[in-house]
Amino acid sequence: MIVLEFKARVKPAQAAAINEAIRTAQFVRNKAVRYWMDNRGVGKYDLSKLCKDLAGEFPFAKKLNSMARQASAERAWSAISRFYDNCKKGVKPAGFPKFKKHSRSVEYKTSGWKLLEPKRINFTDGFGIGELRLIGTYDLARYDESLIKRVRLVRRANGYYVQFCIQVNVQVQSEPSQKSVGLDLGLRYFIAASDGSVVEAPQFYRQAEQGLNRANRQKSRKYRKGAKPQSRNYHKARNRYARKHLRVSRQRNEWAKSIAYCVIQSNDLVAYVDAKRRAEGRLECERVGSQSASG
Repeated sequence: MIVLEFKARVKPAQAAAINEAIRTAQFVRNKAVRYWMDNRGVGKYDLSKLCKDLAGEFPFAKKLNSMARQASAERAWSAISRFYDNCKKGVKPAGFPKFKKHSRSVEYKTSGWKLLEPKRINFTDGFGIGELRLIGTYDLARYDESLIKRVRLVRRANGYYVQFCIQVNVQVQSEPSQKSVGLDLGLRYFIAASDGSVVEAPQFYRQAEQGLNRANRQKSRKYRKGAKPQSRNYHKARNRYARKHLRVSRQRNEWAKSIAYCVIQSNDLVAYVDAKRRAEGRLECERVGSQSASG
């Protein structure tokens, strides 16, 4: 499964429709979590049945595509099943499912959308999102439309994005290097390799910290306590602050991807230290040491 992301060119009316679809998907997910809390023994298929009941009870929920409602219920079940798994494994905290307050995406399955061209998509549910132009370098025409299993609309600080989840097996051909390497993650460094090389952390946040603090102060000056809604200037300042954080996040992700690609291209075998087991081993050593000291 691969994910191809495009930025969408959105009109103000379309942005409002997308926001409404995201709020509705959040509503369905939270209702599914509440239904699981109030009814013992609820399973995944019970949450899928709940989606139909919600569509009949709430007119705005009916506007959302049926498969999009099911995808929201699946998100709720994903949190529930992860909680069950953590309880069985003894993981603490177990991560009890929580209600979403600020969702940023809505997910469609195989209906509710239609590709018009390789760079245009039309959403056909009741919110009236309509046709969106996609901006990006990926070539969707290489993949058959039947391979697209999910389509997500994602809202970020700098606009709206469309993600395509495509079911394909990607195979990268590379020459065997006859090398192996062991990696360890650290706090003072990013990774340390078994051959003695160390990759320092790039400190993207530290480099942008001064600008982030300045943007945060500007946002705080625009905030008026008790004012509902806040002024337009406050929302502009908040958006500037969020865009700066988004830039730092993207720098980290792209840099980490480049390091990972270099490692797998130059080594046939890559081993890494399990941070969880290392922490458990450290705690066990401390426990044994304290018992020896007290004995």
